[in-house]
Amino acid sequence: MEDRIKKEILQKTKTIAIVGLSDRPERPSFRVAKYLQEKGYRIIPVNPRVEEVLGEKSFASLNDIPFSVDLVDVFRRSEEVPALLEEAAQKKIPWVWLQLGVTCPEESEQTARQNGVQIIKDCCIMVEHKRLIG
Repeated sequence: MEDRIKKEILQKTKTIAIVGLSDRPERPSFRVAKYLQEKGYRIIPVNPRVEEVLGEKSFASLNDIPFSVDLVDVFRRSEEVPALLEEAAQKKIPWVWLQLGVTCPEESEQTARQNGVQIIKDCCIMVEHKRLIG
């Protein structure tokens, strides 16, 4: 995806659901969430094993979030992505960001696009934010 589009997404986004967000500070998902929160984004933890992360209530799934979300950042195994893309489509979340190494089958990606969900693949949202916005 072009840098111009990534930058525009990052500038328009206000609320980010982070699937697989850990409450352990040494985990990459925690570091990324903390960075994003410090940059003014509202982060929404999506992890059934934790109650709260960085002062925000955690939800078991995207479907459990009772308000709108602008973007989903995924820190889960690739085999879980197709189901997450379906949830994002149901919730009308326009963007799903797959962290480095997280992939999805082409057919899942096509279905997501047909349902209004665009996917940013194989890059870290924190690294891209630092590079494109600072």
